[in-house]
Amino acid sequence: MLTINPRRLTLLFLLLIQLWSCSTSSENKPEYVLRFGHLANNRHGWHLASLKFAEEVKKRSNGRIEVKVYPNEQLGKEMDVLTGLLVGSADIMITGESLQSWSLPKAILCATPFAIRDSEHLKKVAGGPLGKEIEQHILDGAGFRPIAWFERGARNLTANRIIRHPDELQGMILRVPPVSLYVDTWSALGAKPTPMAFSEVFTALQQSTIHGQENPFALIKDAGLYEVQKYCMLTSHVKSWAYVVMSGKKYDSLPKDLQKVIDESAKIMQEYEHELFLVQEKKDYDFLVEKGMEFIEVDNEAFKAAAKEAVLQSFDEEQTDLLNRIQQVK
Repeated sequence: MLTINPRRLTLLFLLLIQLWSCSTSSENKPEYVLRFGHLANNRHGWHLASLKFAEEVKKRSNGRIEVKVYPNEQLGKEMDVLTGLLVGSADIMITGESLQSWSLPKAILCATPFAIRDSEHLKKVAGGPLGKEIEQHILDGAGFRPIAWFERGARNLTANRIIRHPDELQGMILRVPPVSLYVDTWSALGAKPTPMAFSEVFTALQQSTIHGQENPFALIKDAGLYEVQKYCMLTSHVKSWAYVVMSGKKYDSLPKDLQKVIDESAKIMQEYEHELFLVQEKKDYDFLVEKGMEFIEVDNEAFKAAAKEAVLQSFDEEQTDLLNRIQQVK
């Protein structure tokens, strides 16, 4: 009669469980892990959109690709992460006009003063042939592959006095980002532009070291600038977009079917982010109204005319040609 040793049976059972567990673990492990970094916080539309992208990629690739999202500059400052895309410490990020620092002169057209009239114009440019031209320029020049673009809130001037015309800017000390084109533009408009870190702006306004600043509604709200600035002039002097860029080398390393997954998921992310953007713009505007900030219509044509020469003087022939073609888009 055959007898079975209970101890051996138990060991055999445990061995089978271990083998099954290892097999299951191997099957669930993704073939590719992509690191997606950005500077926004975890409540921002960019972060929510990047999570949507990660979800779509996982679903469409049947788990073969995992996208890990790192908000709040967890992978480093913007320029550090761009470098990371080249050396392999990051794979995807959100960036904009900073790309011009990589010898990509056309990238500044993403955020040129008075280049874009309104949201509809921006959509036709960024999502049309000229946008594709800029994207190819970025890929060819630096190895960053744009996979989506996000509209950004228009930059508007704030101050404690009403300004409707550039003539009223004379002598106004205005904080601007450390971008030479912006310094030149506001100088041409009559202000005294002062590059300054954004983290210093609230205190500088509070102490009257500066008289005004310019930013989208979201940053005016998030930094509490409504506490130290009474008026928001609807200059909309910069309507811009940001790119979601992926390491071209990493993208090319993926099989064709997974490249298609990235492309399709990026399109869904872009559409989702735009829905979030429109809702948030309205919320930010309403919030500032509730806090007592007054919104002032300005002579936009006068601002545009005064800034034109400064922009053209800052541009080379290639940039000027692209600017002209952008402004001709109807």
